[in-house]
Amino acid sequence: QVQLVQSGGGLVQAGGSLRLSCAASGRTFNGMGWFRQAPGKEREFVAANVRSGGTIYYADSVKGRFTISRDNAKNTAYLQMSSLKPEDTAVYYCAAGLRWYDSYENYRVPSRYDYWGQGTQVTVSS
Repeated sequence: QVQLVQSGGGLVQAGGSLRLSCAASGRTFNGMGWFRQAPGKEREFVAANVRSGGTIYYADSVKGRFTISRDNAKNTAYLQMSSLKPEDTAVYYCAAGLRWYDSYENYRVPSRYDYWGQGTQVTVSS
């Protein structure tokens, strides 16, 4: 049985840092990504880490502030978030995909992922 179990998140002041974790079990995934969804908005891409080739993608809004990484031995992905802003407030979801794709345009699409974590709230106060 495949599961993605998220941990981390919470409340932080603007300028602070948080780390999210996503532990996968049951399968090895090629792409592991993070998305977020704020109230009344669509789910948006944050970052992705591709196992084959080690390619990493970021949304422009988080470049230079967020870092995605993965520990293949633990089958776990991480999202280190720094210099957090109030507009980063959202429910964050990890996602895992089996297929390899050759472009950012694919990894930023939610439907390219096969499994999803339960979501975790990140709230950044001003």
